[in-house]
Amino acid sequence: MFGLGILSGLLIVPLCGAAFILTLGDDTEASKRNARWAALATTLLTFLLSLVAWSRFDATTSSFQLIESHAWLTDSIRFKLGVDGFSMPLILLTTFLMPFCIGASWLSVDKRVKEYYVAFLVLETTMIGVFQALDLVLFYLFFEAGLIPMFLIIGIWGGKRRIYASFKFFLYTLLGSVLMLLAIMAMYWHAGTTDIPTLLHTRFPTGMQTWLWLAFFASFAVKMPMWPVHTWLPDAHVEAPTAGSVILAGILLKMGGYGFIRISLPMFPDASQAFAPMVFALSVIAIIFTSLIALMQTDIKKLIAYSSVAHMGFVTLGLFTLNEQGIQGALFLMISHGIVSGALFLCVGVVYDRMHTREIAAYGGLVKRMPLYAAAMMVFTMANVGLPGTSGFVGEFLAMMGAFKANPTVAFFSLFGIILSAGYALWLYARVIYGKLEKPNLQGILDLDLREKIIIAPLVALTIYYGVHPAPILDTFAPSTEALMQSMKTALSNTQTAAALPPVAR
Repeated sequence: MFGLGILSGLLIVPLCGAAFILTLGDDTEASKRNARWAALATTLLTFLLSLVAWSRFDATTSSFQLIESHAWLTDSIRFKLGVDGFSMPLILLTTFLMPFCIGASWLSVDKRVKEYYVAFLVLETTMIGVFQALDLVLFYLFFEAGLIPMFLIIGIWGGKRRIYASFKFFLYTLLGSVLMLLAIMAMYWHAGTTDIPTLLHTRFPTGMQTWLWLAFFASFAVKMPMWPVHTWLPDAHVEAPTAGSVILAGILLKMGGYGFIRISLPMFPDASQAFAPMVFALSVIAIIFTSLIALMQTDIKKLIAYSSVAHMGFVTLGLFTLNEQGIQGALFLMISHGIVSGALFLCVGVVYDRMHTREIAAYGGLVKRMPLYAAAMMVFTMANVGLPGTSGFVGEFLAMMGAFKANPTVAFFSLFGIILSAGYALWLYARVIYGKLEKPNLQGILDLDLREKIIIAPLVALTIYYGVHPAPILDTFAPSTEALMQSMKTALSNTQTAAALPPVAR
């Protein structure tokens, strides 16, 4: 791509599409139509390019691949890109979801259409950049740059309280990342580089690891989001347009989990082990507390938003079990949740476009008028509950296996979250889909049209496919997970050996 590698191409193509859309005319019907088709073509091309990258990716090794390194700020701070078993599936998830977001906005966004699609394409570049970055400074810049287009998407095209929600989202995530910047500076002063592969083999003192871990935790916990810094998410979801909610739940939340697996666990193993009980406690609280809050919601979007917080609790729980089953389950759950939660928000958008309300009480009996919609919604609801045969089951089952192995008490309490998730998800489905079709304004509601079928059908297929055949994802994660566990085991063993030595020997 312009003499660069394929990973640079994944960053450049969305920006080129955004630049082309900016050249279109004023906000006429012709320019709106051209902007929509240009955005769709750009996201499809980016997805195809990611498939090319996947075809060149060797899933049997844990090493970084497709590496590009270009001179940038200094010799030790470079524009370096690469992928491994942790990042490649998340890149594919990002490029896969983006065309669905464009399609979901086809009719619902009719004002400032050019700017809307430009914001989404720029956001795609920043999200892909986070998963490709092999330099901490580059990682930080992409991590923070994504705030700007999402801030605009919520603030301009959101609901009635969009200004409040957008500023709350921006301030929460920005303030959390200030400490991450300070930690990156401290790591540079200690190691003389911000190169991630080099830092993965750098031994930081145990005391320093504690402060670095806490600084990164402040940023990743907000992004996930973990309890109690989760309150920005329901507001952002409720006010964001449908496609904004899909990207928030499907990709942006995963950046926190990716940060833990890329930086916190391998670079600060002593601190990760020391703080694991704290993470367990916060995860269990998030799983149970936010599930109970979800049971009290009257807004469909807000209920699904609290459901996302609970599922991210299972992700952090699995990651910090520090065993292979837990980490594999957490990573699989990140992919599954990206598909299922994105699909649930798309389903909410389908009925909102028709009725212009998200109140649960406004619906009921939709199965009589929208049987295809009811069937698709049932698949995603069952996956959200973790029903065997759906992708949601695989991730939660492995995460719970790892939790039982690490701490049976924590696993026991987290099981209540699974029970509660069945409660709020099935309650929502029963209230919206079943019952009598009594409300007059629902009498003429129409089932999925062709555009909506094209958007939802692939998500239904993937939800079921990865539920019965999870091996393609798990096999991709496996080598990198094994390498991570081996490096952490070695580091923790060295720490124990050093602690056992007399002061003179140290």
